[in-house]
Amino acid sequence: MSVRRLADASVQPASFAFNKANAAAAQQWIAKYPKGREQSAIIPLLMIAQEQEGWVTKAAIEAICDMLGMPRIRGLEVATFYTQYQLNPVGTRAHIQVCGTTPCMLRGSEALMDVCRSKIHHDQFHTNDKGTLSWEEVECLGACVNAPMVMIFKDTFEDLTPERLAEIIDLYEAGKGADVKPGPQNGRTGSEPAAGLTTLKSEKAILKSTRDKEAKAAAKAAREAAASAPAAAPAVVVSQAPTAPVASAPVGPSKSSKPKTDAPETSPALTTPSPVKVSPATEKAASVRAPRHSAANANQASPEVEGVSKPRSGPIAKAEPASVFKSPETKQPAAKTAKPSLEDKNRPAGIERPAAVDDLKLISGVGPKIEVTLHSIGIYTFAQVASWKKAEREWVDGYLNFRGRIERDDWVKQAKALAKGGVAEYIRVFGKKPV
Repeated sequence: MSVRRLADASVQPASFAFNKANAAAAQQWIAKYPKGREQSAIIPLLMIAQEQEGWVTKAAIEAICDMLGMPRIRGLEVATFYTQYQLNPVGTRAHIQVCGTTPCMLRGSEALMDVCRSKIHHDQFHTNDKGTLSWEEVECLGACVNAPMVMIFKDTFEDLTPERLAEIIDLYEAGKGADVKPGPQNGRTGSEPAAGLTTLKSEKAILKSTRDKEAKAAAKAAREAAASAPAAAPAVVVSQAPTAPVASAPVGPSKSSKPKTDAPETSPALTTPSPVKVSPATEKAASVRAPRHSAANANQASPEVEGVSKPRSGPIAKAEPASVFKSPETKQPAAKTAKPSLEDKNRPAGIERPAAVDDLKLISGVGPKIEVTLHSIGIYTFAQVASWKKAEREWVDGYLNFRGRIERDDWVKQAKALAKGGVAEYIRVFGKKPV
């Protein structure tokens, strides 16, 4: 996305205020949001300001931010992010947005931009000499099937030719933009095919009730014709005009290509209504049995593949570098090692439970269960943890089956900060509260 900046200070108005009608509309929009979330109304309020002034001014952004009680930088972020907001003055009578995405480009939108360059200004976001017209190229405007197209204010004009766009620009320049009918400019309705409908021209093909009525009427006419034929038939038939074909009863779908199985879909005993009543045992006996499963055959490919490929079942060892990165989710769990002995010389020295026990859960990585385990081996204070040497840390890490977590979370540094000055010292050292 290109950088979007506010207009030069020389064209910015000194102040902004909603008119009476727009002020009421702004309050209606603000009321749609829950209490405490009124700042979400920034988007519709900026659009109302744009419709009032023609473009979004710096004063309008600041006034709306003050109205919503939000920092002005937040309003600037919104206004400069969304391309629907015009940050520079636009034409007072028309700002023409020409769609330049693929469907419109293939249908000639570049020629429409040439018209804008010749009749308005060579560059986008510049007004003509009178300040009444401006233009820009935009992304998809949502009428791809009627490409190419432009949007003026909230109206779209589709199926355009360069000549027709030139006429529309002249009408807006003359103040007669309201006389131009929006939508397709070549006479088509909506998004139907340009040459007119080619399918679904009547209800006969899609409504079963219509087809049933026609079939009944045709059958009744055939019966009446058959009943009156002997009395009205002449002795000698010289010629006979061709008659309309008599509609026959609907023909069911053929099942000749379906295999014989005992599936419910092909069982005559389950067809409703069906004159055939067959027991499931008889149906199953007449069905083709499934082939017997063979694990050896299932594990073989065609001969030419079997000669060069490994069997498809069983473990497949993948050759990969030893240093290849593996995400934690795909790593194989490491084999569990036995806990170190409580009699090991590297076990940290424990103490009797003191009257004041430190909250070891303030150390990141220590939860209620780990705290109970530490208490069970005589660890009750931050000072004890802070004094652990490397061998002692390794013993505790193995005892807790942490696989290096004590070093990664740096329990010793955390414990030193907590022992020295509690939570305040922890915040000073780590820049956050202990969790």
